[in-house]
Amino acid sequence: MAQALRTMRLGSETYPVVLPSIRDPRLHLAAVIISVHILGQTALGFRVSVPQILSAIFTCALIEVVWVFRKSKQIVWPASAMLTGSGVALILRLVGVERGDHWTWRGWHIFAVVAGLSLVSKYVIRYRGLHLFNPSNLGLVVAFLVLGSSVIEPLDFRWAPFHPGMVAAYLIILIGGLLITARLKLLAMAATFWLSLATGLAILTASGHCITAAWSLRPVCGFDFWRVVMTSPELLIFLFFMITDPKTIPTGRSPRILFSVLLGIACTLLMASPGTEFGAKVGLLAGLVLLTPLRFVIDRFFARQSIMFDSVRRAFLGGLATGATVVVLAVGIVVAGIPAREPAFASSFAAPAVNVKVDADSLPNVTVGPEVAALNSDAASEPEQVAIDLAEALLVENEAMRNADTSLLRSVSEGARLLAMERSIEAAAVAGRPVVTEYSFDTLQLDVVFTNGTQGGASLAMEAAGSVTKIEYDTAGAELVRSQAPFASVFVLSPGSGDRWLIAAEIDLS
Repeated sequence: MAQALRTMRLGSETYPVVLPSIRDPRLHLAAVIISVHILGQTALGFRVSVPQILSAIFTCALIEVVWVFRKSKQIVWPASAMLTGSGVALILRLVGVERGDHWTWRGWHIFAVVAGLSLVSKYVIRYRGLHLFNPSNLGLVVAFLVLGSSVIEPLDFRWAPFHPGMVAAYLIILIGGLLITARLKLLAMAATFWLSLATGLAILTASGHCITAAWSLRPVCGFDFWRVVMTSPELLIFLFFMITDPKTIPTGRSPRILFSVLLGIACTLLMASPGTEFGAKVGLLAGLVLLTPLRFVIDRFFARQSIMFDSVRRAFLGGLATGATVVVLAVGIVVAGIPAREPAFASSFAAPAVNVKVDADSLPNVTVGPEVAALNSDAASEPEQVAIDLAEALLVENEAMRNADTSLLRSVSEGARLLAMERSIEAAAVAGRPVVTEYSFDTLQLDVVFTNGTQGGASLAMEAAGSVTKIEYDTAGAELVRSQAPFASVFVLSPGSGDRWLIAAEIDLS
């Protein structure tokens, strides 16, 4: 796919320069990936910067040019290396980089190191003269496992709300992927993998599987989990452009079909246990790392079995073994998914109704932060209702304090906030001096916070500022002390029953 078109003189020596042919599939794949990168920067809000992308691509290009030059004394256009670098940059994300920060140099060295080591693996991890792993796949999985979700993370399954930018991304990936895989005669392999993974995840979905995700305020469970994964642009890139690398898959149609089925099973099993999107995405990528070395075994098996079932007896035994394997795998998938069942994410109680009412006109206008619109939630379209829920929750907390009734709290709070309020009410009841806290809001902004890291899921938050009045009462309900002061806090909110928002925590900003 490449040819020497010209020469270059360096010092006293002349070296051939090898450029790719216009028919080289690597150029077509590069066009697809670069188009997705451009959409990511302009329309999809990818949390990756241009310097991060270029550092990965240029590092791989430089390594390959130098490596090939030392081996062959040729200056070769590093088409494969640049694909490795752009593939790493497409999937790798640095925790803390915000949407729209297109020119930050933060973490550029991580992209360069991960991409560079990915490419080097192609030269040093070899078997029978061939590289053993898909370079970008291996490098990404190792990086995620070594650095962890507190430093880096994969590209989200859900890129953005469905809008023209997402339509363009789907069209580019689908059209480019179908044309390239069809030309390489790998379309059946890609389709088989999709069907195998879809079947495995359907079994997992039926058992009530859930994950937390940075783009959803609630755990993503059941059919929603299946739909998001199986229609994800990231999965399409994985099946069109990563598992179909001609140099890291078996040879022949039948071996490739078997490889795809086994890969779908491996990915399902690895995605079953984690309860986070990080774990699910790493499980998907890790399946290919585990299966790629088996291509030699699969090739050898088919070479020795020109006719797999040459008798009725062997056909019967083969069918029986296949059926037993399917049952065992189905049970294995269900068992592997036990740690991420829906009940583990569900609230353990049904909250009672809230009996207080707040007039929306008594609250200031609510501004909405840019991250809220990217969530899989209607919160961005109804910020005033979120503010009303918060104000009513604070009133119910006061009622619980005055009546020393902690049971009221479960209708409006949970987690750390619930525990703190229960302790405060119990202490005030013992002392006989309840303290009621009344908030007056001057400003309210709806935003997103990640209290447990991005892989712990997103939380809605209301950033509030104004004044707070604390009133202390005696056992007879007479007011003893009143004090007022300015306040600034972030109220972390959690979805409760009946579409209400509960207070999960308060972060003091003053």
